[in-house]
Amino acid sequence: MKHIFATSLLLALTQSAALAEDIMDRPSNWMVSAEIGAISTSGNTSGTSVSGKFEVLQDLPLWSNEYTGSGFFKEDRTEVDGAEYRQRSAQRYRLGAKAGYKLLEEHAKFYSLASFEEDQFGVYKRVAKVGVGYGSRWYGTEDKSLDMEFGPGYFNGERASGEQEQTMIVRGAAAFRWKLSPSASFAQVVTVERGRFNTQATSETSLSTRINGSMQMKAAFSARNDTNVPADKQNTDTQTSVTLVYSF
Repeated sequence: MKHIFATSLLLALTQSAALAEDIMDRPSNWMVSAEIGAISTSGNTSGTSVSGKFEVLQDLPLWSNEYTGSGFFKEDRTEVDGAEYRQRSAQRYRLGAKAGYKLLEEHAKFYSLASFEEDQFGVYKRVAKVGVGYGSRWYGTEDKSLDMEFGPGYFNGERASGEQEQTMIVRGAAAFRWKLSPSASFAQVVTVERGRFNTQATSETSLSTRINGSMQMKAAFSARNDTNVPADKQNTDTQTSVTLVYSF
């Protein structure tokens, strides 16, 4: 089973690159965005937290590819008898890739995806996933859109306790976007993955305001819920952030 998973993960990660190479002579469009936010506190409560994310979208005549990554780091500082102690309380990152084959219906596609995540303080220390499915636009107007995805996948994870889990999963995702004005937009993205050992739901609600042609200010609230967690862990993790987003 491990060999099958490794092979599937390698194929999913390299598929979009291979497909792009096959049609490299055709015109393509790229959109890149990167965001970063940092907070430093001192006094009675001292610490530093940094969050960042990037997204690369590639639009080809037959394919639409996505490459994403995110990270979060938090370190607390305390002073006891004049000595300063540092303790890391959060450290996680995620990398993902998705290739979507465009169908005749506008905004409809078949997709394959792969992702890897490491979280030193979460329910799962390491997680790797692959999946395939179908996505389409369920609702669309000039200023609003609702896109849905659904399909099966495979999960390979290591819990914080060291226990290994491998299982098939069913994945569903929805993304609602609303252009409030020429300079402001709202987005709600939800993903649910159900497997034999656990059901994980993630959500991000964000409001973005454009500062200039390439810079935005983004306020976001994200939440992650796991149904099966150890006694010393909570089911839901949340994060509120304000970041600068640069797009080109």
